[in-house]
Amino acid sequence: MPRVNPLLHELAISYNAEKTFVVWYGTTPRVAIMDPKLIKEVFSNKSGNFPKPEISLLTKLFATGLATYEGHKWSKHRKIINPAFHIEKLKQMLPAFSTCCEELIEKWDNLVTGLGGSCELDVSIEFQNFTGDVISRAAFGSSFEEGRLIFLLQKEQGKLFLQSLAYDKFPLFRFLPTKVNRRMRQIYREVRTILRGIIEKREKAILMGNTSDKEDLLDLLLKSNLNELQENQNSNAGMTTEDVFEECRLFYFAGQETTANLLTWTMIVLSMHINWQERAREEVLQILGKNKPTFDDLNHLKIVNMILHEVLRLYPPTSLLRSIVKETKLGDFCLPAGIELFMPMHLVHRDPEQWGEDATEFNPQRFSEGMSKASKDQVSYFPFGYGPRICIGQNFAMLEAKLALSQILQHFSFELSPTYTHAPSIVLTLQPQYGAQIIMHKL
Repeated sequence: MPRVNPLLHELAISYNAEKTFVVWYGTTPRVAIMDPKLIKEVFSNKSGNFPKPEISLLTKLFATGLATYEGHKWSKHRKIINPAFHIEKLKQMLPAFSTCCEELIEKWDNLVTGLGGSCELDVSIEFQNFTGDVISRAAFGSSFEEGRLIFLLQKEQGKLFLQSLAYDKFPLFRFLPTKVNRRMRQIYREVRTILRGIIEKREKAILMGNTSDKEDLLDLLLKSNLNELQENQNSNAGMTTEDVFEECRLFYFAGQETTANLLTWTMIVLSMHINWQERAREEVLQILGKNKPTFDDLNHLKIVNMILHEVLRLYPPTSLLRSIVKETKLGDFCLPAGIELFMPMHLVHRDPEQWGEDATEFNPQRFSEGMSKASKDQVSYFPFGYGPRICIGQNFAMLEAKLALSQILQHFSFELSPTYTHAPSIVLTLQPQYGAQIIMHKL
């Protein structure tokens, strides 16, 4: 924490008893809250008092969708998208996950074999490509190659978006014809053209009854949308093609970036704690042997599950923001309009009052009785959010991470490379600043 955000670290120490402090972001005051009771009050609020902050034009060029919507539009989209992430539907996507995983393992196996049984890899890059392939295959199935092209374009868009954040507080910047702005608009148009083509083709196929037995996310989303329109006989009840386009773009960022980071930090941490790597491998080999994991097999991997949750606790993807648009009461506080509420996940997840004296240490055992008993207060752990707006893709992400980690443990042992530098850095999400160099050994 002193490296990731020294100011927040100092303020958290100074105001640890109050669990609340104010920090300025440009001209906007942010009230940071670390009290689980207040955090729960924000997450559980259904009156719309704590909406997401307004997004900028450049953010719209990068990704919008369910995560950024409020009110009726959010509830409509959530209702339509929900069926696509049902457990039974995720089971059907497991073969797509497995295909991508097998390709990754085969690639690593060839590299390791060709270099005498071990080789060094920057797994952060490997997992970015792997999770991009998973999203492309799971979301677009038969349109996999077009999906991969969208992934590459969205990846470039993400880098450009990061560059643009330096000027986020200068509204006029977004209208200037800079190289970054021009390229962001060009990528937006290219992705829009490709996605609209895929979506319209699928819509026609569904209406004509020409659909595959292997439903992907796009099929499920479009069928759910069609059902909603037919049930309500109202054109406003469903999503437009433009809405579906935005949700598909969000799949890429939310589904690819966060899961890639989870796998990357897991490999780093298990390289630092070989005893837990060996315990996880022992469990995997006991339950799976050398067989391909089934959905039920993955649900029986208790130690693997504990490890992934502990990694999410210590290396959560980001922090959460809400805005105050009118004077609002929160606990004993009266918050004026125009401020932002900031819930620093990385501070709450490491609070000794909630997690004990070993709060900063890697100890998956704390999750041995599930998430609800891991800490003093249940809302001290919220890597996927909490309440009505909890992340719709959390089961998708955890299934993908369990599958990848279990198959890696089946085939390889691994350790940190001497070239690795531990440097967590918050960009859009928490990432290793200088990569994740891991030495892989074939079992």
